Amino acid sequence: MKLSVPGRATGAVVAAVTLLTTGAITGAAPAPTAAAAAPDIPVANVKAHLAQLQSIATANGGNRAHGRTGYKASVDHVKAKLDAAGFTTTLQQFTSSGRTGYNLIADWPSGDANQVVMAGSHLDSVTAGPGINDNGSGSAAILETALAVSRAQYQPTKHLRFAWWGAEELGMVGSKYYVNGLSSANRAKISDYLNFDMIGSPNPGYFVYDDDPTIEKTFKDYFAGVGIATEPETEGDGRSDHSPFKNVGIPVGGLFSGADYIKTAAQAAKWGGTSGQAFDRCYHASCDTASNIDDTALNRNADALAYAVWTLSS
Repeated sequence: MKLSVPGRATGAVVAAVTLLTTGAITGAAPAPTAAAAAPDIPVANVKAHLAQLQSIATANGGNRAHGRTGYKASVDHVKAKLDAAGFTTTLQQFTSSGRTGYNLIADWPSGDANQVVMAGSHLDSVTAGPGINDNGSGSAAILETALAVSRAQYQPTKHLRFAWWGAEELGMVGSKYYVNGLSSANRAKISDYLNFDMIGSPNPGYFVYDDDPTIEKTFKDYFAGVGIATEPETEGDGRSDHSPFKNVGIPVGGLFSGADYIKTAAQAAKWGGTSGQAFDRCYHASCDTASNIDDTALNRNADALAYAVWTLSS
């Protein structure tokens, strides 16, 4: 998630688009009845993706930041998985702060192309660390959901599109570039944009974006079905990749498990964890590693992600 700093420079975005086209955890809560069509997302698979992102960061100076070798290696890793699973992938190139950045877009070849359900997350970290919760967690969960679509050979009514954004930490640069490049007709085709930025925080909360009512209800219905109370998400308002979509009138929603705000006693009583501490004490720090993840929160949010994708696209 982008750090909210007044006056922070985001850099000019100047470039052309490059198209590269190719072709359950033990003890987890049962899914609600309404989610029967959606698969359980194995948290072990999501964790395996996080381990890969950690390895990439370790091999590339300790981070996966915009314009650095660790970011491009992260994009290449995710793209290879999607290409092998039968997605049509597009690598979108832009320039910000004098460095080249990339968005990765993956389309599932099914469903009504005039009605698009889109799920996205930012793939870049800050330069201080590997960014495994922020935002390997969202990126890995979306990747595993996309692979679940492929395994099921899911035939949705609406078209499914997944996205991994670059340079979010510089001010949602990649997602702004994507949205600004869409024609008004193509913007109108996106019926839902779902954003997942930090969903495995080690002292987690369960926050649902209170933007589009239908998307919000979809997530709240899932969590109600597994007996988890939620709260409206406010910490990330204007600080993540849903903002460019919302600003042009596209319905948005998403999930969040908390960053540097402090968990209250009431929240700890409701969700467990430690009151008086941040939801993620390693937010934007070198300690945001593979050990900076709560597996239960990651599992629940990944399952909720898949539930929303299946529900909204069917």
